[in-house]
Amino acid sequence: MLQAADILVYNATHVPVGEDQKQHLELARDIATKFNADFGVDLFTLPAPIIPKESARIMSLRDGTAKMSKSDPSDLSRINLTDDDDAIMAKVKKAKSDQDMLPESAEGLAGRPEAGNLVGILATLTGRTTDAVCAEFAGKGFGAFKPALGEVLVETLRPIRTRFLELRTDDAALDAILDKGAARAAAAAEPTLRAAYDAMGLMR
Repeated sequence: MLQAADILVYNATHVPVGEDQKQHLELARDIATKFNADFGVDLFTLPAPIIPKESARIMSLRDGTAKMSKSDPSDLSRINLTDDDDAIMAKVKKAKSDQDMLPESAEGLAGRPEAGNLVGILATLTGRTTDAVCAEFAGKGFGAFKPALGEVLVETLRPIRTRFLELRTDDAALDAILDKGAARAAAAAEPTLRAAYDAMGLMR
């Protein structure tokens, strides 16, 4: 219910979600449909999911069938925002893969969860398709692939990590960002919230 409220109060038309979260968005749509019908209004927008074609779910670096998660006891299973360049490269190097060469197309990754995960990560970070990445590394092993993936991860995450570390030690800046965001969110939600109260005949 809380997720539905967060979506509906802003009249979001499209919401980026992972495949495993699609059901939450379907619940939000059901709630919006019922509210609109019960109170005879066209208030809440029915949000549509945006599910990335490439790597909608990033999997563990140690198990290509398990979702990458900060709750995994193994730090080697994930890339943390606080990981430095060397740590990222080391984790990618140790990431579970297989002995086979990379195929010419994504079709050849079927039944190879670890390989598919690593190729998918590189495809996503470089804005390419899995097929394009496979074509580039076709016939090569992970000894050639992993350094390329590591470099892209390092370059992508370095500015994010730098900013993250700056903000983590600056309470005043964090508070200012949170206050500004809260004010913008409240202002954006107010018209919809007021209309919902009016539709139900409630006073605030």
